[in-house]
Amino acid sequence: MIPLSDGIAARRFPLVTGALIAANVAVFLFYELPDPEAAIAHASFYPCGVVNSCRPPEPWGIGWITAMFVHAGWDHILGNMLFLAIFGKNVEDAFGRGGYLVFYFAGGFFATMAQTAMTLLFGAPSDARIPTLGASGAIAAVLGAYFMVYPHSWVLTLVLWLPISIPAWFYLGAWFLYQFFESNFALLEGNMGGSGVAFFAHVGGFGFGAVVAGVLLDVGEITRRRARWYGM
Repeated sequence: MIPLSDGIAARRFPLVTGALIAANVAVFLFYELPDPEAAIAHASFYPCGVVNSCRPPEPWGIGWITAMFVHAGWDHILGNMLFLAIFGKNVEDAFGRGGYLVFYFAGGFFATMAQTAMTLLFGAPSDARIPTLGASGAIAAVLGAYFMVYPHSWVLTLVLWLPISIPAWFYLGAWFLYQFFESNFALLEGNMGGSGVAFFAHVGGFGFGAVVAGVLLDVGEITRRRARWYGM
């Protein structure tokens, strides 16, 4: 289901979300496209680097950051940026620009470490050498926060090319359950890296975002908002 918009307008221009999208697109156009294989090989994150069982191009403490800005193709970056544009602007509203930027990178780190831990614990040695890349772990954290802060908004999405409005709690809940079950299938089948999708990063990122937002809601640092319109 491809999201088209949500039911809450941003209070102010989403400067940080816009800057993150611009940075991702710039890296893709000017760094990756000239030599995609070399760019991905150099800037990705390698789980084996955490336990020193390989020597990645960049130390893992740097690689987890660079990997957040490289993507495996047009569909990868366009899908990620679409989700970030739709859901990120409102989470930026709730967290404030500075807090949102810190939260975004913290979510990306947590998501990367979740995928890394599961790969190292349950995957084959060859799985740990498969590069991890993309902004989806950090974006999953944004989705988790959105799920907690804006559960009453409605997501306008395409279902079989038909535009339908779905409650955000259902849309994002279904997204999370899909990631959760796919990650468990990968675990049971011993296929930690062959699917091409870092499902544990998505699960870990979403959980991180939901927990952080839940804590901030409990202490009154942020508040829930309702949609101003309810779509089609």
